[in-house]
Amino acid sequence: MSTCRLATAFLPVAALGPENPLPPLRKLADPRGDLDVSEADAEMVANLGYGHVESLLPYTFQDGYTRETPDRELTTAVLENDVLRAEFLLGYGGRLMSLRHQATGRELLHFPPKLQLANLALRNAWFAGGVEWNLGTFGHTALSCSPMHAVRLTRDDGTPVLRMYEYERQRRLVYQLDCYLPDGSPALFVHVRIHNPFPQDAPVYWWSSAAVPQTPDTRALMPATSAYHFSYTGKMRRIPFPRWRDADTSYPGRVDYGADYFAEIPDGERRWIAAVDAAGAGLFQTSTDRMRGRKLFHWGTGSGGRNWQDWLSGPRQEYFEIQAGLARTQLEHLRLPGRQSWSWVEAYGLLQTDPANVHGAKWPDATDAGAAALAELIPARRLDEELATMTALAEKPPEEVLHAGTGWGALERRALGRNRALNLPGTPFPDATIGRDQQSWLSLVRKGQMPTPAPALPPSSYAVGPVWTALLEKATADPAHATWFTWLHLGVNRYHGGDLVGAREAWERSIAQAETAWAHRNLAILDESEGRPGEAADRYLRAWQLSPRLRPLTIETLRALITAERPQAALDIVDRLKEPDRFAGRILMLECRAALDTGDLVRARRILETGLVVEDIREGEDPLSDMWWEFHSRQAGGLGPVVSQRLREEHPLPCSYDYSIRQL
Repeated sequence: MSTCRLATAFLPVAALGPENPLPPLRKLADPRGDLDVSEADAEMVANLGYGHVESLLPYTFQDGYTRETPDRELTTAVLENDVLRAEFLLGYGGRLMSLRHQATGRELLHFPPKLQLANLALRNAWFAGGVEWNLGTFGHTALSCSPMHAVRLTRDDGTPVLRMYEYERQRRLVYQLDCYLPDGSPALFVHVRIHNPFPQDAPVYWWSSAAVPQTPDTRALMPATSAYHFSYTGKMRRIPFPRWRDADTSYPGRVDYGADYFAEIPDGERRWIAAVDAAGAGLFQTSTDRMRGRKLFHWGTGSGGRNWQDWLSGPRQEYFEIQAGLARTQLEHLRLPGRQSWSWVEAYGLLQTDPANVHGAKWPDATDAGAAALAELIPARRLDEELATMTALAEKPPEEVLHAGTGWGALERRALGRNRALNLPGTPFPDATIGRDQQSWLSLVRKGQMPTPAPALPPSSYAVGPVWTALLEKATADPAHATWFTWLHLGVNRYHGGDLVGAREAWERSIAQAETAWAHRNLAILDESEGRPGEAADRYLRAWQLSPRLRPLTIETLRALITAERPQAALDIVDRLKEPDRFAGRILMLECRAALDTGDLVRARRILETGLVVEDIREGEDPLSDMWWEFHSRQAGGLGPVVSQRLREEHPLPCSYDYSIRQL
């Protein structure tokens, strides 16, 4: 009999730590940039040119974690029938953390023995494993480490349904996942619905990313003989798949470089992807046709890829990802018309094939064998039937509340007033979910003013967009409500809307009422953007003097001083820091950079040779290796970062400093 219930999981977990209270004003990098798309078709080119989001706002960075992973109790939801058991992490984006085949006891997903955070998501914090639901824009979703609303309801046939949902603030979309395991079903079904409640069109990005165990004999199957491949060279190639560059890329455990392959599945072909082991068995994912994209991602078996996987999962816990998305690649966005919804059904389960038919066979024979096994297990028409059933159920009210998400949907519903766009019976956002982060904004909606905290206290949250800009403009027009706090937030909104002159005026007015680190820091970023690094460094110094114990501000100040070619001033700040900031990994890294710039090789050596660990080093960021080579170059009498091959051979990079993912 199928069941749905709450449960708990006990795991070593890296605490998320405090959110960064500084508004993320710098523009998000556009991964499309100068991308060569000459091999893309017209539809893809149009999608590549649409929908890029420039700002992380209204979200803030989640960068307060460490590499310590004490045991913690996590709230989960469990769906179970006599074939499968599925468990979801309700406090972490609804991640499907486990999908276990009951008869064999086999875990179909990679889920590591610890939940270690790393700087891989839009907001920084991310962890490996399970199936992640990515909505928003290119990169791991801003909601990777955020709680989800979760409720229970029942289908007409008696099958219990776990509904998880949230309000995505960047794109202003409501999304829900209706997950269920009918009696006897060999597949977990997930009905995904994205709803645009507003009249304006919205750019949509969705990818469901499943991590699976990797061995040298695990093969990724998908019905394609060509794929699109992106690399750090800035070119999008259309390549043959799986044989490319003298390697069979369908075996990720045999390839030393990292890669992303976006399958070019022919029109009319069933859309699916799977990962099967040496015995021909493993996880499959398939869906209704709206979900066009399929992707294989692997870290590679080189030292950089191994380091990333050891950090995220622990030794000998290799994995790769099989993914499915709405568009064909992850640099595309699709246009969801105003007041419309898109939905589809995904299915996950154990695919079992004859290993002789999928290993060693020609690629078309291997994919045909996978497709035949999948058709026998879950016919394509079954998914179409499930979609029709679940579409009719999409707005059914919950029967039981299991878990509370954030209060942002409720706040937005209140802010819209008579506009009933977020009064949604199937995904309710009750006032009871409004918490500390939303309270000052609720006061702005209800009373036209925001409670003003002490100037030494940083803001805890941000809200941006036309509705909030108008409310803040109205508040600052009233002398009784025009506090340093409302001026500060108006500046953030003006900056977000592209009014840089207005933003500067608002932050200067904020300082006139109360000098705060927060307004000085924001003005520093304006100075940076206008090409005045010296003035920016001065602003940062004053901000740091007002709030010397806020680590994110210390880090930004050190960067600004180094950029302004004032490394000794950066070292002076480092020398004044107290624990734990004094020995935080990123601060030590900046100290090393400043020491190299001042020529203090003794100080740089002390940091590099004691084993520098940067908790939030980012994929594609290679400062540790760069500083290692520069240190040895300067020690040998060189002038800077230019390093000879001979010197590299004489002073090989320590393995622990290699996080570079080689791509072709």
